[in-house]
Amino acid sequence: MSGTTWVLLRGLTRESGHWGDFPVRLLRALRAQQPDVRLELLDLPGNGRLCQELSPTRVADMVEACRTELQRRGVRTPYHVLAMSLGAMVASDWASRYPKELEAVVLINTSLRPFSAFFRRLRPANYWSLLALSLFRLSLRQREARVLAMTTRMQQQPEQVLDQWVALQRKHPVRRRNALRQLLAAVRYRASWNRPFPPMLLLCSQGDELVDWRCSQAISRAWGAPLRLHARAGHDLPLDDGEWVARNVVDWLHARDVVGSAPMPLRA
Repeated sequence: MSGTTWVLLRGLTRESGHWGDFPVRLLRALRAQQPDVRLELLDLPGNGRLCQELSPTRVADMVEACRTELQRRGVRTPYHVLAMSLGAMVASDWASRYPKELEAVVLINTSLRPFSAFFRRLRPANYWSLLALSLFRLSLRQREARVLAMTTRMQQQPEQVLDQWVALQRKHPVRRRNALRQLLAAVRYRASWNRPFPPMLLLCSQGDELVDWRCSQAISRAWGAPLRLHARAGHDLPLDDGEWVARNVVDWLHARDVVGSAPMPLRA
């Protein structure tokens, strides 16, 4: 398949269905800059339509799973990748190990060793909430409601989103074992100090209550990548303000076309 391909990757225990209407918003915005654009929404092993598979415990193996799936679909390199949270770790590793395969990378609300301490990568206020999800016998709706409360701040219709999330989990249930294996992969992953070759944009939310936004700032400083900061959104930035994400991606692409890939200033 020819044309410009954007690969979208979600985070821990989340599947492509959790993007909501963001892919439609992104595609509409990108077409002004890249008329031949198409999206490929991938699920990490253990999530979504791959919920019966065993999740890898290494980010590098998740990269290989993504590469294999795109090859199976007949999608040619190079790719543009937009990813968040654990998916952004996968994108970072992909960019480091296979730089010629990626044309551009957008990382959303992620955190990487060795750039940030553990208490910034996962805010301490969430330790009890995450433990409760694992230990207590909560209903599916109760668990998803807690995740929604931890990851979003700008939802106008939270019950509607919750209905969609519950339906996704019923259709593609994530096994507890796979959730723990994905968490292990995230905790043990360590990025390179060396800046990946593909051009990179970092987007983060100052209102992120799960991951400290300064983790993205630390990556930006270490790798010299531009950073855009949303003042109000939660961890699930594409769900809270998908238009903002799409607009900033297109602005970045346009700036690169005009002035090259020089870093852009941080702005809210």
